[in-house]
Amino acid sequence: MAGVMQKFLCASMFMWIAPVIILYGFHHRIFPGSTKLSSSSMTLVSGFLAVISVNLVIILYIILAMKEPTNPEHHPDPSFLAAATASINQPISSGSNNEDALIREKTD
Repeated sequence: MAGVMQKFLCASMFMWIAPVIILYGFHHRIFPGSTKLSSSSMTLVSGFLAVISVNLVIILYIILAMKEPTNPEHHPDPSFLAAATASINQPISSGSNNEDALIREKTD
């Protein structure tokens, strides 16, 4: 469970950090070629790349989630099983209606 939370937190951080770095890089003209773009073109390109970066992080998170090992042997809670078995094996009281008794007889 800790591995799942760690992957989720990393993916969440990258979904915030990657677009901010891209927008910051274009705004401060850190990326090569961004100095040749007009202001509106730089805004469009940086926004488009920021959206693509978030989608890439989401895709990566989905791929990592699908690679998680699954436990094929699921065991229900023993206390729940005991309570369910006890409620099924309860004797039918005379105060219950006939429909309940017929349903229980059909299932047995």
